[in-house]
Amino acid sequence: MSEAETLTAQVQAIDRQVAHLWMVRTFLKHCDEAEDDEDLRDIVRDIYDFILAVGPVDEVDDPAAYVKMAKKKLRRLRRACDLYVEIQPEVSGHTNFVMAARSLQIATEAIAEILERSAS
Repeated sequence: MSEAETLTAQVQAIDRQVAHLWMVRTFLKHCDEAEDDEDLRDIVRDIYDFILAVGPVDEVDDPAAYVKMAKKKLRRLRRACDLYVEIQPEVSGHTNFVMAARSLQIATEAIAEILERSAS
């Protein structure tokens, strides 16, 4: 597999995880608990920042640039993930919040693993 094909495969793999990030972000953004919780609003913003930075996969002209941007924004995504996992029990023990934490962790870890394989 050429480097371009490898990068394209990584972009597609990251995009599959971005779909999960989007759903977690949407859930947290619209939950009643976010109205009064600055940490939750920060988490929503940080997840959105990652999604916005990499952009829609259909518009990717330069897979290397996409991967580079994902690497740049990964730290912020990890920070949001870690904070949500930490505060989630205080926010709510409801299954929806527990599953959102798990989904955010899985997607963030998957993106990190994909980026670790990147040669760029």
